[in-house]
Amino acid sequence: MTKVKNPLLIDSVRPEWIDYNGHMTDSAYAILFSIAVDQFMVKVGIDEDFREKVKYSIFTLETHLCYLKEAHKGQSLQVSIQLLDYDSKRLHVFFTMENEKGDRLATSEQMLMGMNMEDGHTAPFPEEIQINIEELSKAQTNMEVPKEAGRKIGIRKKSRNE
Repeated sequence: MTKVKNPLLIDSVRPEWIDYNGHMTDSAYAILFSIAVDQFMVKVGIDEDFREKVKYSIFTLETHLCYLKEAHKGQSLQVSIQLLDYDSKRLHVFFTMENEKGDRLATSEQMLMGMNMEDGHTAPFPEEIQINIEELSKAQTNMEVPKEAGRKIGIRKKSRNE
């Protein structure tokens, strides 16, 4: 799989993120991926100044987290993003969290929606943002779709005795 060279977000596991099992709590993974969405918005041009001036933002519609390995206090983390698909208002994105060794710790597949903040309705991406999204898509053309993308939650049917 082709890796993103520049992580979107670099952070470390904060003491307040540690749970009673001695590793990062599930809610902390969600917090870190939420921070990554904010960083992604800045990457495509939707920073605080843009949001105030244009009255435009991105909302998260759906999230699917997969916890792959434990993260521990003080551990360095990095989050990268892959744009799986997009249209004029929506982004289907996939975040991967890794430790300093490059081990995949968690993934977050998300559907994001462009929003007009004045009327509270969905709205197409402003032209300059759409251009940035298209450039990101072109830069990631050769990336494989992650195996966790598109998964659904369910229990595989087995015999009752298993």
